Amino acid sequence: MSIRLYVGNLPKDLERQELESVFADFEPSVSTKIITDRKTGKCRGFGFVTVKTDEEADQLIEKFNGYQLKDSAIKIEKALPRTKGEDESAPPRPVAATSAPSQGGNRRKGGSNGGNKANKRSTTSSEPEAVQPDPRWAQDLEKLKQLLAAQAANS
Repeated sequence: MSIRLYVGNLPKDLERQELESVFADFEPSVSTKIITDRKTGKCRGFGFVTVKTDEEADQLIEKFNGYQLKDSAIKIEKALPRTKGEDESAPPRPVAATSAPSQGGNRRKGGSNGGNKANKRSTTSSEPEAVQPDPRWAQDLEKLKQLLAAQAANS
């Protein structure tokens, strides 16, 4: 089974050959990939390294995490598997130190939510409880309702 590692804080002008040369000691068992911008072809600041075993992954992380590459200290950690609907050009979610799941996610403007219909809110329903206000603004909304009611009563 192969282990995929996230490599972050890469310089924007980095080429794949330069990243491969960093891991030359592990050459036969390491494959590298730099994520590039589609328009410019330049590095987006992160990539992946794949090794064959957990032991190699741990050695690579220990040896190269913080390694100076073109005046940038690179960050290496185990990457989480991609979720359904997520493309590789989106920055990965590194393995967190805590076991709590993260809230939110990578959302693209105008993109889909990966088919998760539970997150969609109904705007066509005439029922007032169908759409709940954001709890952060609930107090402000209540004040607004009271002001509007008072203004309607005075008219």
